Amino acid sequence: MYKSIIRAILFKYDPEAVHHFTVNTVKKLSKIPGISGLLKSLYCIEDPRLEREVFGIKFKNPVGVAAGFDKDANLYKELSNLGFGFIEVGTVTPKAQPGNDKKRLFRLKQDQAIINRMGFNNKGVEAMVEELKKNTNVLIGGNIGKNKITPNEEAVNDYTCCFEALFDYVDYFVVNVSSPNTPNLRALQDKEPLTHLLNTLMDLNNAKTNPKPILLKIAPDLTDSQLLDIIDIVAETEISGVIATNTTISREGLQSEAKNETGGLSGKPLRNRATEVIRFLSEKSNNAFPIIGVGGIHSAEDAIEKLDAGASLVQLYTGFIYEGPSLIKAINKKILEKYSNS
Repeated sequence: MYKSIIRAILFKYDPEAVHHFTVNTVKKLSKIPGISGLLKSLYCIEDPRLEREVFGIKFKNPVGVAAGFDKDANLYKELSNLGFGFIEVGTVTPKAQPGNDKKRLFRLKQDQAIINRMGFNNKGVEAMVEELKKNTNVLIGGNIGKNKITPNEEAVNDYTCCFEALFDYVDYFVVNVSSPNTPNLRALQDKEPLTHLLNTLMDLNNAKTNPKPILLKIAPDLTDSQLLDIIDIVAETEISGVIATNTTISREGLQSEAKNETGGLSGKPLRNRATEVIRFLSEKSNNAFPIIGVGGIHSAEDAIEKLDAGASLVQLYTGFIYEGPSLIKAINKKILEKYSNS
């Protein structure tokens, strides 16, 4: 029903407008008595065999929402009713910012992909904190970034600001230095500035009585040499893990009319490269740290591929938009099937 009717209608309209419409509609529907329970009955699978303990956190299932979908933490409760085991909110910055000029979100239907150049549009970290104060039982990851106007030399201040503000309200942190849509942000992936940034955050973290896991989200466009640097950095800074991968600037093999739009590409074309990065990190590090796999997951088989490559958990974004909420249930069912047969 989703793909044949709902998606067919929604895909006739501007992607960003549809996103806001969908968020508002889901929030309103969820306030109707019985709707949340109905959604849970349709999409949630409760089974102890799906539980995963990763970087000290127990996840009720290994399928999460990638950052970018719930930028301001105002939909996490509703998303959890669709069967997700965890929700990553953000990317959030210290101060609110509008992001890049519209139009900045493009569907590539032929490629089952999306290009975005949103530019960390969000309401700021204090607004996110107010939303997260309402949370009771949803496992939350906080994806943090820097404001566009903050020079890279001062970027560490933005990350520490978000870290301190969110510390009591998220279960783990993700350091985003890999978005292609904030000028010069990816330069922070270089070994020296990245090591400094992560060491600073880890010093703050270790000073807490209950340190939180800190993960690094990396680009799929890194070379093997750069990925080896990432392995070294994880070991040196002792962060908890890596999210592989963010969107790509590659346009190889695309067919859609919008293929030359500037921004980060997500969806099916990213599947193979994201899996390659996961496998490379897993093998070259001898499974030294957990990896959350994201990129091009449009089917249960795609998710299993990421897990088999070395991921401990997976996240959806573009596949969720193209395939609908039934994808979450399909992945969890496939994991249970694989577990039962192994």
